[in-house]
Amino acid sequence: MSTTTTRGVAQPAPAKVSRRRPRRGLRASSTFNFWLFTGPFLTGLIIFVFVPIGWSVWLSFFEARFTVTPSEFVGFGNYQQVLTDTNFRNSLVTFTVFAAFIVPATWALSLGLALLVNRLRFMRAFFRSVFFLPTAVSYVAAALIWKMSIFNGVRFGLANTVLGWFGANNIAWLANPDPPWYWLVIVTVRLWLQSGFYMILFIAALQNIPRELYEAASIDGAKPGWQTFRHITLPQLRATSTAVILLLLVAAYQAFDEFFNLLSKATWGQPPLVELYKMALGQNQNYGAGSAGAVVLTLLICVVTLLQGKIMGFGRGEESK
Repeated sequence: MSTTTTRGVAQPAPAKVSRRRPRRGLRASSTFNFWLFTGPFLTGLIIFVFVPIGWSVWLSFFEARFTVTPSEFVGFGNYQQVLTDTNFRNSLVTFTVFAAFIVPATWALSLGLALLVNRLRFMRAFFRSVFFLPTAVSYVAAALIWKMSIFNGVRFGLANTVLGWFGANNIAWLANPDPPWYWLVIVTVRLWLQSGFYMILFIAALQNIPRELYEAASIDGAKPGWQTFRHITLPQLRATSTAVILLLLVAAYQAFDEFFNLLSKATWGQPPLVELYKMALGQNQNYGAGSAGAVVLTLLICVVTLLQGKIMGFGRGEESK
C-alpha cells in the first residue's frame, strides 16, 4: 500500500475508484425482458387497432359493396354520401342530446358517491366494491335487464309497478318517442354502469389532497361543507374532473350496445354507431360508406376532445393556470 506524507505524518494514499461498465449480458437481458413483456401488447395493438384503422381509411375512398377488397376508387364520394345522409346527421343530434344528459349526470353522481364513500369511517371497502361492481356487468346484459324487468312498459314491470302504487297509469317507456321516455331508460342504465368506475378515480384524487389545506381553512374561519368543497376540494380535483369529462365524452360518442338492444326496432333515437352499423352491415353492406362515416366520427371525437381539453386546461402546468 502506497503512502503519502503530510507534515511528517505518513498517511495512506487515496484508493482509486474503479468504474466497472455494466456487462453486456445484463443489458441484453434487460432489453429481452422489455420486449418479452411489451411485445405481445404491441403486436396486438398493431394487429387489432392500427391495421383496422388504416384499412378503414383505405376503404373509405373506394366503392366497397359486399367486398373488403375493392378496386373502384371514388375519392371523397363516400364522405359526401355520409354527410348528406339524413339519418346519420340526425344521429349526430341524438348523440349531442345524449352527451348533454349523460356527461354532467355521471360526473356529478360519481363525485357525490366518492365524497360519501371517502367520508365513511367503517365498511369503506365494502361500499366501494358495491358501487364499483356494476362496472363488470356487460352492457348487453344490463340493457336487457332494464328493458325486460324494469322498464318493459307493461303492468308487471318494476317501474310501472311503483307508479301504480301512486295511482299512475302504465308508461310505454321504449315504444313511443313522444314523450321521449326512452331517454330515462338509456341514461339510467349508463349511470348504473359507469358511475362506479369514475367514483374510484375521484376517490383516488380525494385521498391525494393534503389535509393541511383543510386545517388551514378551518383556522381561517372557513365553514366545513360547501365553502370547503368549493374553495379547496373542487379546485384540487380539476385535473381528475377534466380527465373524467374527456373519457365520458368519448364514451358517449361510442355508445352502441344499450341503444342497439333497447331501441333495435326503432327508427328514432339512434346514435352514430348504430347508423354506421346499419350502413355497413345492413342489406347493402356498403363498407366504403360505413368506413367513411367511422372516419368522420373519429375526427369529430378528436376535435371535441381537443376543444374540451383546451377549455378546461388539460395538460397545462400549475404555473400556467
